[in-house]
Amino acid sequence: MSRPCPCTSKKPYDRCCGPFHSGTASPETAEQLMRSRFSAYALAKVDYLISTRPKAKQVDEDREELALYCKSVSCVGLKIVGKEMGGKGDDTGVVTFHASLQTNGRRSLHIETSSFAREQGKWVYVDGVVKA
Repeated sequence: MSRPCPCTSKKPYDRCCGPFHSGTASPETAEQLMRSRFSAYALAKVDYLISTRPKAKQVDEDREELALYCKSVSCVGLKIVGKEMGGKGDDTGVVTFHASLQTNGRRSLHIETSSFAREQGKWVYVDGVVKA
């Protein structure tokens, strides 16, 4: 049995976000993609973070900047607080979440409403609105 998944689902990583990160499975819902992206930040899976963006936006992603960010922050916990659509039969979805983060010994709460869409049958993270 593997370690607990960083997405705080209470499932083992190898039966939660691990298969998404390794490419052996694809998220079936917007929430699964959102959770797997949180875990990717926690585990510095930069290639996964880039590959789960729309193709047109992947070129704008800064691999080095993403890697530095992942190394600078500890992803402590995740709480899903709302969902609209984003199910197995949907083409779009919205997930609102609270991510508990720690940087330089200080905790912060990242609150975001993220938009997702299917691109060539797979969920991608389109964008997010962060609550200040």
